[in-house]
Amino acid sequence: MSESNTIQIRPRFKLLSSLSVEEIQGKINNHLIKTDTTCYGKIDHGFGTIHLPISEQHYWSPQLVISLEKIEEGTEVRGLYGPKPSVWTLFVFFYATIAFAFIITLIIGLTHISMEKESHVIWLAPALLLLFLSLYLISYLGQKKGSNKLAILENFISNALKIK
Repeated sequence: MSESNTIQIRPRFKLLSSLSVEEIQGKINNHLIKTDTTCYGKIDHGFGTIHLPISEQHYWSPQLVISLEKIEEGTEVRGLYGPKPSVWTLFVFFYATIAFAFIITLIIGLTHISMEKESHVIWLAPALLLLFLSLYLISYLGQKKGSNKLAILENFISNALKIK
């Protein structure tokens, strides 16, 4: 399922199966019940989330969100690897806040410059840009730290669906 070793923001996969939605749900849920399984979660009504064991989780641990959709040929299985919603929301909030502050700073600073007034606020723009890039670097390093856990989720779903 992995296309490359590069880190993607939210890796995805899509599979087509001749099995029904209920059969695929049953396979995944049965695999989750096994005592030697490395993950936990549940899939109901064509949607579910697979998590790593709590003992192996950390702030950057990914989870796998699976959706099953009935199509003419059988079932389309879609998977989305990503952080917990709280982590994703936190980073989106910070990105949006910094971007908003950057735009406001530029508007005020450039307005003062166009009116030929002193504009010390314009110097906040490079600082905000540096903060934005720092946040991106932090999220990149977090993804890199959680990437080995992504392999556990990939192996789990491959074993559950008997994909080589």
